[in-house]
Amino acid sequence: MYLSVINVKPLADYHLRLTFENNEEKLFDVKPYLELGKFQELKNKELFQTVKISFDTIQWDNNLDLDPEYLYNKSVAQ
Repeated sequence: MYLSVINVKPLADYHLRLTFENNEEKLFDVKPYLELGKFQELKNKELFQTVKISFDTIQWDNNLDLDPEYLYNKSVAQ
């Protein structure tokens, strides 16, 4: 079973502060993905800032989203 994302905050240097449904806060670094496909669009800092909660995960205004289980496993505890 995966944990849903309940809050997301974009930070400097293409990082996201994520809060999961168990109230655990983790940091996800988007930089390693910025050369991949649709992630390249997130180099636009205004677009990067549009990240929001969508159902149980996060989504940007370009309709790019990430699986909550992936986010949880690839982020670092705060």
